[in-house]
Amino acid sequence: MDETVNENAPLKKKLSDRIPRPKKKVTWPQARAFSVHLLTASGSFLAFLSLVAAAEKQWTAMFLWLGLALFVDGIDGPIARKLDVKEVLPTWSGELLDNIIDYVTYVLIPAFALYQSGFMGEGLSFVSAAIIVVSSAIYYADTGMKTKENFFKGFPVVWNMLVFTLFVIAPGEYASFAVVVIAAILSFVPMNFLHPVRVKRLRTLNLAVFLSWCVLGAVALLQDMNAMSLVQIGVGVTGIYLFFIGGIMQLFPRLGLRKG
Repeated sequence: MDETVNENAPLKKKLSDRIPRPKKKVTWPQARAFSVHLLTASGSFLAFLSLVAAAEKQWTAMFLWLGLALFVDGIDGPIARKLDVKEVLPTWSGELLDNIIDYVTYVLIPAFALYQSGFMGEGLSFVSAAIIVVSSAIYYADTGMKTKENFFKGFPVVWNMLVFTLFVIAPGEYASFAVVVIAAILSFVPMNFLHPVRVKRLRTLNLAVFLSWCVLGAVALLQDMNAMSLVQIGVGVTGIYLFFIGGIMQLFPRLGLRKG
């Protein structure tokens, strides 16, 4: 019995030696940086909740979860830059994580909502969903989608906002289909589209319009997507502004520049 124990002792030692041990402790900056990645990743759970709601045709709940995902997407970038996440954790790509979640929340779920709702009739809803997912996948492969001024080059496939606007104002199936086709085409046209936070020119006005769109959208959600005419008009007007202001600023490159 003693000989058996002695023979196994070296083996146990060798197995224990194979267990990897951390070379160094996790630092506080690394823990903070990783928590930002966790914040970004929480968008995937919000996407799951919105998908469940869409499958059950609970459109108010679906857009509510997508709105929360949009909020997370809006705050994680500034926090990551503030904490130098890219430098602190260079082997973890926050940009890749963000793009994966964005494709689901900005593209896949809105496309599924169009199909599931039959918003444009069965045929056009299916075709619209196909156009959205394919054109957006190609757009995400473009590594030059941002300009030096932080405009998006081409429609930045924010289908969550566009589809929400269509659900609120309900312009009709053919008008809605035309909007989808035009937006998909503009994804590949060198027309500037606004990033309301990162574009410096007219930032105050653009942020005010964007926040107005968000407030009006929240009112529409509170009204269970059966918004009154005034809210529909407000969502439509602010949405049109956000859609075209980047192109207008592109045509007039001095618009919004501070004198002196």
